[in-house]
Amino acid sequence: VHRAKAQGVLAFKLYPAGATTNSSSGVTDIRKCFATLRAMEETGTILLVHGEVVDPAIDIFDRERVFIETILPVILDNFPGLRVVMEHITTKHAVNFVREAPDTIGATVTPQHMLLNRNALLVGGIKPHFYCLPILKREEHRRAIVEVVTTGDSHFFLGTDSAPHPRGAKESACGCAGIYSSPVAMPIYAQIFEEAGRLDQFEKFASINGAKFYGLPRNARTVTLVKEDWEVPATYRFGDDVVVPICAGATLPWKLVQ
Repeated sequence: VHRAKAQGVLAFKLYPAGATTNSSSGVTDIRKCFATLRAMEETGTILLVHGEVVDPAIDIFDRERVFIETILPVILDNFPGLRVVMEHITTKHAVNFVREAPDTIGATVTPQHMLLNRNALLVGGIKPHFYCLPILKREEHRRAIVEVVTTGDSHFFLGTDSAPHPRGAKESACGCAGIYSSPVAMPIYAQIFEEAGRLDQFEKFASINGAKFYGLPRNARTVTLVKEDWEVPATYRFGDDVVVPICAGATLPWKLVQ
């Protein structure tokens, strides 16, 4: 950890074993990581967390809440100075925890968890391109996330968790988790902030809060979004295959032009 920090590494990510795609070699017991976490606390290295338990007895829709109630306190009680980012939060429980936490705790939020609830995945047939981990949750959780994020609260910042997988790997009897959002993430975020009447807070979420948490200078470059209807392509090339983006075929009111 000390050598990595000296070379400019800012953060390590915790993947519980089996929590998401390609995580089978992840952490099985957080206590086995205590020496690493201690060194991270000492050096100011940030811990990025996929915050779900992997106990098969725990319902998939409860795994983030149970992680916050059981695993996260073990980390923070033993390493109170550790800087932690709860990646891609999905529940009101995570919102409440992070909002009330000190400035050493932050969270990222994806476009899908601000835009969609679990009905999008499950109602009217399974929609494999809406399947991600952590899984989409109830509408009450989506609303809680939108409400806090669009205030510009400095604990919360942009993190797409964009995960392109070939169409065949998604449209499968046992499809993999992951939503491809990169081409449409900024337009989706802009739409959500505008619908909340808080477009003036978008820059904090997208460009300021994350840089501040990481102790990095704000990006001097800009992107340009215009209020213009456009249709999201059905697919994008993905090597010799194609990948289906979130909102494929839908019309979005904001367009990224530069």
